[in-house]
Amino acid sequence: YAPNENYANDELIKEAYRGVRPAPGYPACPDHTEKGIMWELLKPDEAIGLKLTESFAMYPTAAVSGWYFAHPQSQYLGVGKIGRDQVDDYAKRKGWTIAETERWLAPILGYDAD
Repeated sequence: YAPNENYANDELIKEAYRGVRPAPGYPACPDHTEKGIMWELLKPDEAIGLKLTESFAMYPTAAVSGWYFAHPQSQYLGVGKIGRDQVDDYAKRKGWTIAETERWLAPILGYDAD
């Protein structure tokens, strides 16, 4: 990632490092289910015993996961509210029903799903 980094904990908390580290479930990546792809690729359950619940929470709860970009021009972004057309498109790309998509993306829906 960034082999020359050697930050103290307080520097990490202040995000003194170069780049961004977005994580599933946060504003830049609101879909928690993307953690499932990470688990398939990295197998942290086998490597270090990190568990992923059916609601995509990590155990132990102190665990973190994310995508790490060290590029100096990388920036955080936030996904705003999304419309029905975006939900439809996302559902097709994920192979989900509209109801599944609305369930997982409920916090960012720009409409009432009921």
